Amino acid sequence: MVFTGESKMIESYSFGKMKIDGKVYLTDLIVFPASVDPSWWREEGHNLKPKDLKAVLKEKPDILVIGTGYFGMMKMDAQTIILLKKEKIEFEADKTARAVEFFNEIAKNKKAIGVFHLTC
Repeated sequence: MVFTGESKMIESYSFGKMKIDGKVYLTDLIVFPASVDPSWWREEGHNLKPKDLKAVLKEKPDILVIGTGYFGMMKMDAQTIILLKKEKIEFEADKTARAVEFFNEIAKNKKAIGVFHLTC
């Protein structure tokens, strides 16, 4: 199925900073197809747990792109992987710079949501 909706595109990323639609964000965030949530934070900082993805699950994306930080410090909890598979949500996790590139490419054809850790 081809996604025909509009998606946000990430203009740039560097350690601690992401630019979307001309606006600079300095905090971890969720990029939805039509909006950005700059108040995203995880229950356990560098551990992505199911509880951290409530807003994502409500949107039922085709794919979730996870930016694990500049150095890849954020890890996915095993229960998070189980939940995403159960919900039939594809996911791709990588260091944030590579995740941004993947997000911009995949969001052209699929309903993609990105969760991005901007620092370590």
